[in-house]
Amino acid sequence: MGESLGESETCLATKSSVAYPRPVWVAVIVLLIVQAGLLAYAATRHSPTLNEPGHLVAGMSHWQFGQFELYRVNPPLSHMVAALPLLATDVKTDWNDFYDAPGARPVFNIGEDFVAANGERSIWLFTLARWAGIPFSLLGGYFCFRWGSELYGNAAGLLALVLWCFSPNILAHAELVTPDMAATSLGITVSYAFWRWLKSPTWWGAVVAGLLLGLAELTKFTWVILFGLWPLLWVFWQLTHRRSDNSRQRWLSQGLQLMLQLVLAVNMINLGYGFEGTFTKLGDFKFVSKVLQGAHGNTSDSMNRFADSQWKNVPVPFPKDYVLGMDVQKRDFEDFASPSYLRGTFQQRGWWYYYVYAAAIKIPLGTWALIVLALVNSILARRRDDGSRFADTFVLLAPAVVVFVLVSSQTGFSHHFRYVLPCFPFLFVWISQVAHVFGRWSWKSGLVAAALLWSVGSSLWTYPHNLSYFNELVGGPMGGPAHLINSNVDWGQDLLHLKSWLKSHPDAKPMHLAYYGYYDPADLGLEYTAIPKKRPVDDNKQSSSEQFALKPGWYAVSVNYVRGYPWRAPQGAYADFQNITPIAKAGYSIYIYKIDGDDTHAVE
Repeated sequence: MGESLGESETCLATKSSVAYPRPVWVAVIVLLIVQAGLLAYAATRHSPTLNEPGHLVAGMSHWQFGQFELYRVNPPLSHMVAALPLLATDVKTDWNDFYDAPGARPVFNIGEDFVAANGERSIWLFTLARWAGIPFSLLGGYFCFRWGSELYGNAAGLLALVLWCFSPNILAHAELVTPDMAATSLGITVSYAFWRWLKSPTWWGAVVAGLLLGLAELTKFTWVILFGLWPLLWVFWQLTHRRSDNSRQRWLSQGLQLMLQLVLAVNMINLGYGFEGTFTKLGDFKFVSKVLQGAHGNTSDSMNRFADSQWKNVPVPFPKDYVLGMDVQKRDFEDFASPSYLRGTFQQRGWWYYYVYAAAIKIPLGTWALIVLALVNSILARRRDDGSRFADTFVLLAPAVVVFVLVSSQTGFSHHFRYVLPCFPFLFVWISQVAHVFGRWSWKSGLVAAALLWSVGSSLWTYPHNLSYFNELVGGPMGGPAHLINSNVDWGQDLLHLKSWLKSHPDAKPMHLAYYGYYDPADLGLEYTAIPKKRPVDDNKQSSSEQFALKPGWYAVSVNYVRGYPWRAPQGAYADFQNITPIAKAGYSIYIYKIDGDDTHAVE
């Protein structure tokens, strides 16, 4: 890979615009249509996951009542988009379990009530809600293409788009009613707009970047980092782009434009919440996280470290539920109730290297090969870089690096690789620099093409079960649970596959089921028997243990339970299923067993 990115076919970063020939536009449109089709179909194949009912009822509450406390740990934009098509249906809601208190999370019970109220029709309602979110993914894909093409050429833009459209992690979450894809897509969109403003600072560009920043902030709290990162990147850009007009006037003009962006973003956040609780005094909040409660925040009358300080009367320029949402999210990271899991080990806190390890086995090996090739290409191209290319790369990668480091630093618990999903589009754009080898056929272009095909093929091999994707390093989806669980493999998404399997195997009755989810599978029309009934506890055992008798019969067990996850059951309650070979599986998250007489034993 001796060619550098300074060559004419890829040196497009200094141009104010990029011309896209018709074949390129056709390729972009075809790729986005293909991804939309993959997402639309996958959305019909999976049951509501653990968090989706909560997200959907939160969106319904936003539209019906104009209130935002129900799922305050996430801003409302993606919730409202998902719930929008349901407003035209005769959807049933049940708000009887609603209550509000510091740190309250009634949304999951209300989500369970929603599924119970709508029964099997819930499947169609969630399909509509999922389809409503597909445009978020298409937006993210387009700006991967746009940024890649402006940095490295049209071939690079298409390569970035291919990585986006077929990434198993993108496909996994773009079909769900969760805020992860909205945050990921708007993150790359707003960062591209900011980069364009840095290259050509105008008031109109500042307005566009500011409004988009506000929208990104309304998807997930992850992007609050941009309020601090953007000023730093702006200063860095100024110092690395010394010009003849490097005057005080230019600094002042651009500084005002940057301030406008931040002010517009704050106003967009408040608009998204209907200005509810905006300018609440800092001392009037009741916090639940340790960092905001302070050293003496363990009693009901001491829930705010600022209550008796000089800051207590300072009005907070953000909506009340936006502030409280970040507080509850921080509380979760500080001391999560359920233990973390990595490589068969449970512990109460997480690991600083959890997301590095997860990336190694959740990202296709073909993509990892492209990362290595891009790194080599960057080193070679650096020799001829005049400094501007480095600045472009720094601005591109800075948000991804900061997000990854920030999430990794929250070691209160380590459960979900999806928390670093917003890093992916930036990585894809950076990888796309290797596309410069496609100018002519050589062993280098063959190597890049092979790595890309490997990445796409590995992803599609698992489709539509992308949520359970693991690369070949750990043996794919069947080997993955030995390393990671939770939303990385089993988020309760395969009930429909179990239902289909039972339909084609009518003799598999009664089916004993241990399902990882917040709602009753019977509400989706699945016939099952609870697994298993309690047996008297041995006096020599701890009182918290439960002992279950497995009699001959059929059993379906969620992978999280097979691996021993303590959720609605003691830790290891079903772990003995690891010693039994499943005869089938529903998707990759529910294992199906047939136990004969010789296999009868106790599971603790």
